[in-house]
Amino acid sequence: MTIKLNVNDIVQNLRTQGVIDSRSEVKNQMDGTTDGLVFTVQVNEAPKYVLKLDHPQHISLVTQFKQTYRDSPLLPKLIYTAPDNAFFVYSYLTGTTAYKRGSKAQWLTILASGLINHYKRFSDSDKWGYWLEEPCDTWRDFLALAVEYARDQVGSHLSFKDYSVVKSFVENTALGEEQDRFLLHGDCGVHNFVFEQDALTGVIDPSPIIGPPLYDFLYAFCSSPDDLNLETLMPAFSLLHQTGISQSKLVEEVIIQLYYRIAICLKHHPQDLSDYLKAWSYWKTLISH
Repeated sequence: MTIKLNVNDIVQNLRTQGVIDSRSEVKNQMDGTTDGLVFTVQVNEAPKYVLKLDHPQHISLVTQFKQTYRDSPLLPKLIYTAPDNAFFVYSYLTGTTAYKRGSKAQWLTILASGLINHYKRFSDSDKWGYWLEEPCDTWRDFLALAVEYARDQVGSHLSFKDYSVVKSFVENTALGEEQDRFLLHGDCGVHNFVFEQDALTGVIDPSPIIGPPLYDFLYAFCSSPDDLNLETLMPAFSLLHQTGISQSKLVEEVIIQLYYRIAICLKHHPQDLSDYLKAWSYWKTLISH
């Protein structure tokens, strides 16, 4: 994206306004998982803030997400959003992303209690998914688009029968039409998790969507190929407030997510494919007949 704003000028203005520490200075540009530009802002050579510049609509949506869930202990504190939604500033989280993350059972439990159970009903739209950019009339429509995308990506790695099974599960998601809409993170995977001393301490870079809370939870569960089993899933799942589905239905929802995750794996992390295919075989054995 084209950024016309000078980052140093932004920081200077924020210092002048008293929004950030008067000793703040731009440290470096960070790698981001969205189209925007992300910078670390330091004080006394220690990272203290993150400055992100992005498309105004994205900045507005993320601001709404962070403000809605300001009480979540896992979200970095939103400090400032520009009036024109050109950028925002949030607190810097120490730790690492994706690696040295400890057990999935542990961090999934922390995620359930620290973020997912904070989710609130959303009444600003009657659409689902990316309600401003690519609105869907039903939650089933949103899942169907993801499955069709995945089918194009997985190629011969999974069979047409596998696709048909997943598609049938999506078509059975009429349950989703009866659920209330919630404002979700939308990209709730390990690549957006911050860990410190092998514990989950933060969740960053939302791409907000409207859907059921279970979506973010299972997205997280399937976002790494380790421990993709019921024994890992169920203790954290039992903590969720907004569920009330049977185990057989839960298995179907996992399989939908896993199918999509295998497509993402092939595109971004092909080295994980063998582990995901083993997980796929495992979850297929759990399908109720």
